[in-house]
Amino acid sequence: MDMAAVVKVMSELPGAEEHEGWAGQPVFKVRNKSFAYLSEDQTRMHLKALREEQEALVAENPDVFTPSWSGGRFAWLEINLPHADPEELQELITEAWRLTAPKYLIAQLTA
Repeated sequence: MDMAAVVKVMSELPGAEEHEGWAGQPVFKVRNKSFAYLSEDQTRMHLKALREEQEALVAENPDVFTPSWSGGRFAWLEINLPHADPEELQELITEAWRLTAPKYLIAQLTA
């Protein structure tokens, strides 16, 4: 999935906003809470996930998914974008947003 497609998916999520990260890379937030980071070269992405999901995806496809930070009930997943399946990536982006968004915004997506 190319960067334009990734940004399009995120921009269609209710309340999602693009911000500039500490190194100038794009960060996506909902209600000032981050759910996705893009690398400076835009070939990698970090997404919020559940710990179990992170472990399963890394075990299933280590060429695409790498574990990143984890703490509490959430974990971050690093994704090699050129090798990621577009449909799966869209689902993961939406799930990362759902883990972050308030209920009233989640209701807008399902409406």
